[in-house]
Amino acid sequence: MDEVFKALADPSRRSLLDRLHARNGQTLNELCEGLAMTRQAVTKHLSILEDANLVSSIRHGREKLHYLNPVPIHQIGERWIKKFERAKLVALGELKRKLEQNES
Repeated sequence: MDEVFKALADPSRRSLLDRLHARNGQTLNELCEGLAMTRQAVTKHLSILEDANLVSSIRHGREKLHYLNPVPIHQIGERWIKKFERAKLVALGELKRKLEQNES
């Protein structure tokens, strides 16, 4: 689980996970589009995400497709968040959202 926390600690890696969540099965070139990172940096981040089992990749012909694996994140939620009373957290989150809407 330490590898998962390490992987999630970096905003660039979280951004890559968000991109895979939006559209799974992307190539390295697709993941690099619009990012202010070199291809090598994205490759390094993907390697860390793969080591944490947050991303898996499959060769499809000459392309390597990357897929999000949400299981480790779910396990974190079950282990660390579930022990707190979820209903209270949901209620507090809803209250916060309503208060922020009223400020607008």
